[in-house]
Amino acid sequence: MARWLYTIAWYLAMPLALAWLFWRSRRQPAYRLHLGERFGVHARRADMQPLVWLHAVSVGETRAAQPLIEALLGRYPDCEVLLTHMTPTGRETGAALFAGQRVHQAYLPYDLPFAVRRFLRAWRPTIGVLVETELWPNLVAAARAEGVPLALANARLSDRSLRKARRWAPLIRPALASLELVLAQTDADARRLAQLGRHAVPVLGNLKFDVVAEPALEERGHRWRAAWLARSVGGLPRFCVLAASTREGEEALLLDAWAQHLQPPALASRFPPLLVIVPRHPQRFDEVAALIEARGWKMQRRSRLAEDAILDAQVLLGDSMGEMAAWYAFADVAIIGGSLLPFGGQNLIEACGAGVPVIVGPHTFNFAEAAAQAIAADAAIRVSDASRAVDEALALVLDADQRQSMSDRARAFAERHRGATARTMQALAPYLDRQPPSG
Repeated sequence: MARWLYTIAWYLAMPLALAWLFWRSRRQPAYRLHLGERFGVHARRADMQPLVWLHAVSVGETRAAQPLIEALLGRYPDCEVLLTHMTPTGRETGAALFAGQRVHQAYLPYDLPFAVRRFLRAWRPTIGVLVETELWPNLVAAARAEGVPLALANARLSDRSLRKARRWAPLIRPALASLELVLAQTDADARRLAQLGRHAVPVLGNLKFDVVAEPALEERGHRWRAAWLARSVGGLPRFCVLAASTREGEEALLLDAWAQHLQPPALASRFPPLLVIVPRHPQRFDEVAALIEARGWKMQRRSRLAEDAILDAQVLLGDSMGEMAAWYAFADVAIIGGSLLPFGGQNLIEACGAGVPVIVGPHTFNFAEAAAQAIAADAAIRVSDASRAVDEALALVLDADQRQSMSDRARAFAERHRGATARTMQALAPYLDRQPPSG
């Protein structure tokens, strides 16, 4: 009965969903593309090659899936991968990461019975792997009916998400019970999943620790840094503070705090610092540019710089996609976006892996255990607000020994927690080895 009511609600909501797509496409035209896929319209797959389907809703999940997809392609050379998303940015990220490889891409259809059934029959996957938090009741039921085993990998469930899930327990519990595998990131995630009826969940770690930065991106960041340092006036040291993956409202707080902390002329003359702001969502690039200009800062936009342009600005707007590894290679310190206001925090693991000292705000429920562990390892500092974040960042850039010590501890912390990909592959092997790998 619960799923029947849920399905009726989906049908009633479809006019609103289509209106939302149209509205969103005015700012992001990519939302107009591949509309049929959102209703399960796909060309039927002609060959019978083994196909592993992974669903990664957006950019973060797509990056998290990268080491697993690479391991699958390497271990099973006769296997193809279908990577599905819900957002254009996720799709664009996947296209950049896996260009020229045995990876198909599509949008996951809306959770309507006819749409998910058509999707599964068109692609006929050997197994489906949902990444992190994606649990759609009609999709799970259709996969079971079509004989497609489903796994939830890199599963995470925050306290906030658990409270929401309990309100929808008649829907969530049966869907969770129908999955072939649930593989949790942390012990805390496993305990919360048990409260929804899924017991004895293996804890395999976080795939994000296994993501390796593309060397070309790191080299790009090093080139930017070398060109920027070469413009030092009078031999004064130069420093860069990166605000990574900022969310709505955070940029204004950071810019105001930055102005307040740099107000004393002695501080500004002692070192000419650069603030780099990289918004989480590309549709906000122009909005953030306007915020910076309104405050009178000399600004440059990454999109208007040549590849190796010498950066000459007080604030640099990182209005490009897929270059976070380059920004971390460029930066001295990183303030993690989404953590200063209650968005749950963005990925601090990538910064630690790059050896960048990390500052997080009070809101890290999306990465609760990783944040707590990084702080305990002295790889990260937690602050109460944007003003304290800027204060700590400037203190770090002035203390070379402390900055280097935090950098070393950040790298060591990330290295200690690697290995989730190998453990996940081992858990999936009984399903994948039904089609023996060749070679």
